[in-house]
Amino acid sequence: MKKHLQCAAVVMIMVLVTGCGFHLRSSPSLPDDVNTVVIESARAHAPLARALNKRLNVYGLSRVDDSTPSNQNINIYLLPEKLDRQLLSVYPSGQVAEYELIYVVRYRVQFPGKEAVMTQFEVVRDYQDDPDQVLAKSRELDLMLSEMRDEAADIMIRRLSSQATAAPALSSNQP
Repeated sequence: MKKHLQCAAVVMIMVLVTGCGFHLRSSPSLPDDVNTVVIESARAHAPLARALNKRLNVYGLSRVDDSTPSNQNINIYLLPEKLDRQLLSVYPSGQVAEYELIYVVRYRVQFPGKEAVMTQFEVVRDYQDDPDQVLAKSRELDLMLSEMRDEAADIMIRRLSSQATAAPALSSNQP
């Protein structure tokens, strides 16, 4: 009897969930004819550009050289990145104990036949500083910055589908 009640409860929950319209989110979709990306940067060999280049294959996109003109490319222009530190706590001796690292990413993305869209977002992490472990903490900071860049690259790629639908079409008097 107890087993029948459990089955009935599971069936009832499934009926309620499907009845309310819930469904799993599908992968982000870009227009079918757009699957190549041109990455340009204000700084040559920018670390974010390298991180973005590494992550494109994961999402089924490919990078093309900016010297190959095409009307079917997504153009991403990376503006200079910025890293800020904000003091969170100090030791009783007055030395800094913890920082909040704020990695600010600004970029412009342009889709074929649409106006460019400027975007900015932040990736935030807490970082504990230890003055007795300077070398180890320096390496940890480098790893954390690399992870923040990878996360920023993932965010940029995931936002492409919503930016593609939100970008206004080019007006007829523009080239």
